[in-house]
Amino acid sequence: MTDALKRLSDEGVAIWLDDLSRKRITSGNLAELIDQSHVVGVTTNPAIFQKAISGGEGYEQQLTDLATRKVTVEEALRMITTADVRDAADILRPVYDRTDGQDGRVSIEVDPRLAHSTPATIAEAKQLAWLVDRPNTLIKIPATKAGLPAITEVIGKGISVNVTLIFSLERYREVMDAYLAGLEKAKAAGLDLSLIHSVASFFVSRVDSEIDKRLDAVGTDEAKALKGKAALANARLAYEAYEEVFSSDRWAALERVGANKQRPLWASTGVKDPAYKDTLYVDDLVAPNTVNTMPEATLEAAADHGRITGDTVRGTYEQARAELDAVAKLGISYDDVVQLLEDEGVEKFEASWNDLLKSTEAELERLAPTEA
Repeated sequence: MTDALKRLSDEGVAIWLDDLSRKRITSGNLAELIDQSHVVGVTTNPAIFQKAISGGEGYEQQLTDLATRKVTVEEALRMITTADVRDAADILRPVYDRTDGQDGRVSIEVDPRLAHSTPATIAEAKQLAWLVDRPNTLIKIPATKAGLPAITEVIGKGISVNVTLIFSLERYREVMDAYLAGLEKAKAAGLDLSLIHSVASFFVSRVDSEIDKRLDAVGTDEAKALKGKAALANARLAYEAYEEVFSSDRWAALERVGANKQRPLWASTGVKDPAYKDTLYVDDLVAPNTVNTMPEATLEAAADHGRITGDTVRGTYEQARAELDAVAKLGISYDDVVQLLEDEGVEKFEASWNDLLKSTEAELERLAPTEA
């Protein structure tokens, strides 16, 4: 465990790996990262699974068995992905037990093609929770308008949730409201609230990518001076909203009966612009009771040369508001940016899922036994 990652953990930031593959599981690499790099959770998404499965390493025997059984490509895909999540959850189970269920978590996403259907998302979340059948699983539900009531319903059934694809402060508040409403439903149903956990995945780097592009189009010195600031400002104001919601009377009533806070999770923390330091979204988003989910390259960079200097979020809210206001004064619409990013996020995950279906189908056809 490096000093930088230990300091990050000591500041109350849980380190999760934003990557999963069967090779990472079977080679012992995941266990090694848990032991040596302070990794206490894993997140996945369709793009990550597409990369892992299309790479082929470690999946051929299961694909051969599935091809022999002549299962559908959708069933095959779910059998493969849930197997990886189940195995990763077992590896992380000691962390889950040690942290009373807060960490040691593995996320698996509902089919992104269902992102705009509330009933289908609920049904898929229930099915995934049943298929994986591990207490330390988080079901990922996108923070679309249709996703919000699904979050409430799924939490209300006692299923822990990772809410993904959050870009806007308004939507983040709606996500927290959906979580509290779900806890209230679970309480009314007599469920043990202490067993329900959730994180809210607030995306970071994509905000800078889109706003920086628009600042370049403006082209003034004032615009250039604002590059690389919007994403941090947005995330820091999200933490301010988190502090407000989870210090409210509504929350206090739930906390008294054992409910857990929904932690902010910083997602998309790999830097897209090489002009920025590669640990920007780690060093500058340190705050208690948060999660930072990092791709492996970012994890290694943070371990090697991260500069963890204490809380870099609280106390920055006025500056963050001023920076977003300055961007707006240049004619760049915050609402337009965050809606575009949400739409693109769903589309990208759906495209990755479709690519994954195609590559899985091709493998099933290749490995299918020839009829005698």
